[in-house]
Amino acid sequence: MIIDDVRIREVRNPAGRLKAIVSFTIDGCFVIHDVKIFEREEGFAIAMPSRKTTDGKYKDIAHPLNTETREMLQKLILDEYKKFLASPREESEEAED
Repeated sequence: MIIDDVRIREVRNPAGRLKAIVSFTIDGCFVIHDVKIFEREEGFAIAMPSRKTTDGKYKDIAHPLNTETREMLQKLILDEYKKFLASPREESEEAED
């Protein structure tokens, strides 16, 4: 599996834990949107796209099938986010928390 493109949209809410929304392309032919980057006490983490169920819980709608793939995606996305934070950037669209 090759991740061809990672696009990061920063969320501008200093008080919130949600820091960015990410889309990434797999093998040049499949895109996953709405991966969230959250800040936690131990650092950043990702959450795969999800929807709220009728009982109020959230269920992933796209996700890795094993721990190895999840860890690989998390490392890749967070490495790209760190590069994004370190780079100068123009004003971007604001996303809601």
